[in-house]
Parts: sequence; C-alpha cells; structure tokens
Amino acid sequence: MRIHHANIQIADIEASLAFYRRLGLEVLGCLRLDPVVLYYLGVPSEDGGAVFELTANPGLAQRSPGTGHLALAVDDLDTLLRRLASDGIEPEAPPFHPGDRPDLRVCFVRDPDETRVELIDGEFPVPGDPLPQ
Repeated sequence: MRIHHANIQIADIEASLAFYRRLGLEVLGCLRLDPVVLYYLGVPSEDGGAVFELTANPGLAQRSPGTGHLALAVDDLDTLLRRLASDGIEPEAPPFHPGDRPDLRVCFVRDPDETRVELIDGEFPVPGDPLPQ
C-alpha cells in the first residue's frame, strides 16, 4: 500500500501552480470533470512519483485559511528558503526542531490560498515511535 495523493482546494490555479513549481514540483497530469479540474503535481519518477491533487472549482467559495497542510521533504531547507525569499515567500517562523528532536528540522510556508506547507529538511522516514496505549 502507498499514499497516492493528498488533495487541497485552491482558488487561483495560476498562482498555485507557480508556487508549487517554485518548490520544485511539476504537473504530472490533469483530470477534467467540468467545471472541476484536478491537477496532479509531484516529482517525476519511474513509478509515477508521489503526487498530490489540487482541486480548482470555479464558483466555490473560498475555504477557511490554514486548513490542513502538506508536508514536503526537501534536500536543503536553507537553500530552498533563500530561493523562496527571493520570490517574496517567507516562512511563518524560522526553521525549528519539533519537540526538540535533533533528527527533525522543519518550517512552514503558506501557498497563495493560505494552505500551510511544512518543509522538512532532508530525508524523513516514517517515524517508529511507540504508539500511545
């Protein structure tokens, strides 16, 4: 089993595609369900790559800002943040270690629709912490 995609609602497809392209993602496909259009973004690979789905639905009212977030593992967080800053995209706060864990360094940015995007520095395999009782 694998995660196929995560879905978020967007208001401005051009602004959203420009934002996610700046993060290094590419459009891998599109599904038209008039008037709804689904855009599939990810990193191309032989197995299709991990993807998420942006839903553009003209006429749908703007959703509440900050609902949900998308997590992306990046090769070099500091370099990406410098590149984003040159495009006027600033993180909510400086990178930090959640729970003071030295193995995890993250920060959050927001896309044009105010969706929070968590940027994870480097590889982050699925955590193996014990489940709560």
